[in-house]
Amino acid sequence: MAKDKKAPRPKAATPKGFRDHFGAEVRDRKAMLDTIAGVYHRYGFDALESSAVETVEALGKFLPDVDRPNAGVFAWQEADDGDKGDWLALRYDLTAPLARVYAQYRNDLPTPYRRYAMGPVWRNEKPGPGRYRQFYQCDADTVGAPSVAADAEICAMLADTLEAVGIARGDYVVRVNNRKVLNGVIDSVMDRVFGNDPLEGNPAVIEKSMKVGRKKAYDIADDIMRTLDKFDKIGVAGVVELLTDGRKDASGAFIPGLSMPPIVVEGLIKFLGSKAETNTETVANLKGLVQGSQQGEKGVEELETIASLLDAQGYGPDRIVIDPSVVRGLGYYTGPVFEAELTFEILDEKGRKRQFGSVAGGGRYDDLVKRFTGQAVPATGISIGVDRLLAALAEKGRIQSDARGPVVVTVMDKTRMADYQAMVAELRQAGIRAEVYLGNPKNFGNQLKYADKRASPVAIIEGTDEHERGVIQIKDLILGAKIAENATLEEWKERPSQFEVPRDQLVAKTLEIIESHA
Repeated sequence: MAKDKKAPRPKAATPKGFRDHFGAEVRDRKAMLDTIAGVYHRYGFDALESSAVETVEALGKFLPDVDRPNAGVFAWQEADDGDKGDWLALRYDLTAPLARVYAQYRNDLPTPYRRYAMGPVWRNEKPGPGRYRQFYQCDADTVGAPSVAADAEICAMLADTLEAVGIARGDYVVRVNNRKVLNGVIDSVMDRVFGNDPLEGNPAVIEKSMKVGRKKAYDIADDIMRTLDKFDKIGVAGVVELLTDGRKDASGAFIPGLSMPPIVVEGLIKFLGSKAETNTETVANLKGLVQGSQQGEKGVEELETIASLLDAQGYGPDRIVIDPSVVRGLGYYTGPVFEAELTFEILDEKGRKRQFGSVAGGGRYDDLVKRFTGQAVPATGISIGVDRLLAALAEKGRIQSDARGPVVVTVMDKTRMADYQAMVAELRQAGIRAEVYLGNPKNFGNQLKYADKRASPVAIIEGTDEHERGVIQIKDLILGAKIAENATLEEWKERPSQFEVPRDQLVAKTLEIIESHA
């Protein structure tokens, strides 16, 4: 009788698009999140931990069709007594769950409701370099406050947060724009094309403008914003090509244009380039571009108010600036939009200098809660990209957590384990991170290799001879590593990094060594 084939062993590999995080990286993230939470708490925001799983209906954004209601998210259909139940999904951000929470508990929550949330989110998207399917977000939002004072406060808090985690003033800028202003630019240009002031000039241009029509301009508003968002990468000429007849990308593929008439393109390019040296001058430029548009004038007024409120608190344009070239997110936000950008340069994978770029974004989204309640609820907030901010801190050498491992008490005599555990207890009671080596103690060299792999600052050694004499050996592993880089064999054998001290000086000498390397 043939033997059953054994099932193949599972492959020990992280799923595509995911990664594992170990000791120092986890500590670094926690230290940074604790610092951010401290700033948010100081501003009066309360913590919220919502479920990692939401109904797909509540998430809402990823519902392109009936046949596949899980595009973009990790989703599954729940079985309900043999019948198919609700579709559930892992949250793809922290804002959609906030809308559901506020709608569900609005009668019990204060208005405005100010909350911050931190945690992992999941995207069922194609992974790529630096793009993962699970990553951390760190959000703060105010729900129920219609005043742009709430938007100004979010910007101020974001600036304070960046400085608190170690981004120096001058290494970042918070840029602010407004969706209403871009709508106003389109309004103003369309009024010139189709309003009471008929266009003069080339009849062919006028005819083309008329064919595009006011409706088309608004139908493709999101496409216009996506095109403007490429301004930093392809410049004015590239944006003009995409707004009109199209262009070839770096690979040679042709990207169709939006066929916008020249007068519309001219207005949009002026909008992108309207940033001046001061917020006051920028606002003045925008007023000229939206003249005659009620929505545009309202947007400029909001930006002017935000700048005034921030200036009164000492947040000048060296930290927070009105910048019409901030287009990312304008298709989603309904009013002010913010982006925090790090301005220092780094080397990319090809050794070229480039600016680090954006680490946070946000804005006003007054329509999200309306999906649940049928009533518009004003809301504004910010989301910090935790992994990108950690990478920025590492680039600047400003990681704040302690990456050192524990003090390792070696085992020279396994029958005296109680003595070694007593040493560890003394060290821990003094606030020193410590552990007893719990592997095979036969090879002492392996114990020291273990301590090195753990990045331990100190190893404690007590053999039979030391025990009888009432002393211990303390090995400064950090100093020993430095000496080993250049020492001769004779110098190394003299063990200048190893000290013999009375047993009762265990804690004092260990602290002295650790503090000497702080």
